[in-house]
Amino acid sequence: MELEAALRDQVGQAIGRPVSDAPIKKLKGDASNRSYYRVGAPPESWVVMVMPLDATKKSEEATKGEPPKELPFVNVHRYLNKLGVRVPAILRYDEPAGMMVIEDLSDITFESALEGGKHNHALYTRAVDLLARLRAQAEKLQDPDCLAFTRSFDEDLYDWELHHFREWGLEAWSGKLPTDAERTWLDATFRNIARQLAAAPRGFTHRDYQSRNIMVKEGELVVIDFQDALQGPRQYDLVALLRDSYVELDRDFVDAMLDRYIATFQEASGEKIDAVEFKAFFDLLTVQRKLKDAGRFEYINRVKGNPGFLVSIPASLRYVREAFRRRPELRELQELVAKYVPELAA
Repeated sequence: MELEAALRDQVGQAIGRPVSDAPIKKLKGDASNRSYYRVGAPPESWVVMVMPLDATKKSEEATKGEPPKELPFVNVHRYLNKLGVRVPAILRYDEPAGMMVIEDLSDITFESALEGGKHNHALYTRAVDLLARLRAQAEKLQDPDCLAFTRSFDEDLYDWELHHFREWGLEAWSGKLPTDAERTWLDATFRNIARQLAAAPRGFTHRDYQSRNIMVKEGELVVIDFQDALQGPRQYDLVALLRDSYVELDRDFVDAMLDRYIATFQEASGEKIDAVEFKAFFDLLTVQRKLKDAGRFEYINRVKGNPGFLVSIPASLRYVREAFRRRPELRELQELVAKYVPELAA
C-alpha cells in the first residue's frame, strides 16, 4: 500500500493533479534491476520506473571507470532528444526516491507488432532507416557531455563478453571445463577476435537495439532502453536487430536489410561503404555478440533466478553457427566450442 501511494503521488506531482483512485498494474520487466508500474488506464495512464536506491549508475555489464554523476537514462535521453529521435517523454524524476514518471508507450513492442508477419518488411525498413540516420547524425554531432561518448566497446569489453559465454555458456551450461591447453587457446583466440572488433571505427551505439527495445505507439517507432549506449562499430546495433534472439530472420531478408542500411547511411552521410567488407564484419560481430547473449541468458537464469530467457538460447546459437559458416577462418574455434555446446557443430 505504501508503494502504491508513492506511485500515485509521483504521478500526481508530475501532471499537477491528484490521481488518488488510479489503478496500478506492475508491468512485465526485463533482465535489469528496474521495475515498472502503470498508473491509471489508457488513454489516461503513466508509467513509473522504480530503481533500487542502492543501485549504482553503472551498467550491470562490464564497463570501466567510476559510476557517472547523472543517471545514464536521463543523460542519453537528452542527447537522443537533441537528435530528434523519438524516445519516451520524462515527466518527472525524483532521484532521492529512485522513481521516474515517463510517458506510457502502451504494450505494443516491435516484437509484438511483427506477429503474423504481415508487415515485417515495412517495419524492419523503418527500424533500419531510423538506425542509419541516427548513426549518421550522431557521427556528425558528437557530444562529450553524453555518456555514450565517454565509454566504448574496446578490446577488453569484447574479450570480457566472450569469456562471459565461456563461463556461463560453455562451462556452466555443459557442466564441463575445457582442458588447460584448450583454455589457453581460447584465451588467445578470444583476445584476437576482440582485437579485430575493437580496431573498427566507433560511433554512437545503442547497444541493445532489438525488437523488445523499440515500441510502436500510434504508428511511431519509439526507442527505449538506451541507457547503456556507448561507442561501437556501425554493425553492432544491426546485429542486435537483425540477429535478434527473440525474432529469427532468414539470411536473404537480413542481407536485404543490410543493403537498406548501407544505402540509407550513404544517403545521410555521403560516405561510400563497401558492402562485402561491411557484411563480413557483421558476421564476425554476430559470433561475438550471440555467444555473449547465450551465456548471458544462462547467467540471468542461474544468478538472477529468471529462466525466461533460456528459450532464446537456441536461436542465439543458430545465429553463431551460421556466422561460423561465413567466417571459415573460425573453424577451429567452432570445433572446440562445439565439443561443449553441440548446437554449434557444423
